Amino acid sequence: MVKPYVIGIDIGGQSTKLGVVDARGNIIIQDTFDTRDITTLKGYMDELEKSLTRMIAVPEIGGKEKIKGIGIGAPNGNYYKGTIEAAPNLKWAKDKQGNPKVIHLKNNVEEAMGLPAVVTNDANAAAQGEMIYGAAKGMKNFIEITLGTGVGSGIVIDGKVVYGHDGFAGELGHTTSIRRTGRLCNCGKVGCLESYASAIGVARTARELLEMDPKRPSSLRNMPADDITSRDVAEAASKGDALSIEVFNYTGRILGEAFADFVAFSAPEAIVIFGGLAQAGDLIFKPTINAMEDNLLSIWKGKVKVIPSQLPGSEAAILGSAALAWEL
Repeated sequence: MVKPYVIGIDIGGQSTKLGVVDARGNIIIQDTFDTRDITTLKGYMDELEKSLTRMIAVPEIGGKEKIKGIGIGAPNGNYYKGTIEAAPNLKWAKDKQGNPKVIHLKNNVEEAMGLPAVVTNDANAAAQGEMIYGAAKGMKNFIEITLGTGVGSGIVIDGKVVYGHDGFAGELGHTTSIRRTGRLCNCGKVGCLESYASAIGVARTARELLEMDPKRPSSLRNMPADDITSRDVAEAASKGDALSIEVFNYTGRILGEAFADFVAFSAPEAIVIFGGLAQAGDLIFKPTINAMEDNLLSIWKGKVKVIPSQLPGSEAAILGSAALAWEL
């Protein structure tokens, strides 16, 4: 029997989004449920099973026999083991002492639903989705960079997402941009790309520039410094605020220099930028591209595109996760 649908599940710290997707990338039906108050794996699986069962049962889908498989994107998802490992923002993935533990999610989902499942991290899922439904359709070699609260990445070489020997390859957000004197990253390292090129990093750069020169005019001074977000900086920059433009130029320089290093190890056709910070458009793209080109080895100059994701924002997480399931 032809199985025309797959299920995509995106697990976040505050909610889980899921949907049934066809081969063209149309989401036939979708659902979401809040996970902030769920504190046990059993509690989470009960909610997930209820939601999946409801979706599969609708007439447009026609039952479980029409589903090829389930793709799951999750924080610290391990493709090889089908596990979530040491995810600090998932309450239900912690032990009684509050320490993150290993969750055998693939096995739990397969047992609950009677369907094959695959697990990876959210950035790898986005790369898979981009390759099937988005800007990287038809590409065999590219890097997906997600610029959100953190900096995630998925590396595709010869049409395959790179997982490495342990399933955790591609943590490019934790490559070092500024050694020894750089910012302390949430991971415990110093100078990580994520601490500069994420949404949180942009807001931090703005606060630092405001503090360095208290007399420098900026519309960002109209709000408490601790309340400044990357969106505030982007809005101010788009209106010509010089300090905010400098923030994006600085961020783009660091990001572009990192991209030049990334090109050196995988020679991608393109680097696709996904996530909230990508919505800043030329404010982030122009300085990033300029810095990348300035730092590329001559054999790659002018060859590597830096382009925005074409995954629809509100549905991207589901499509990315769903894309994994077509390979089951």
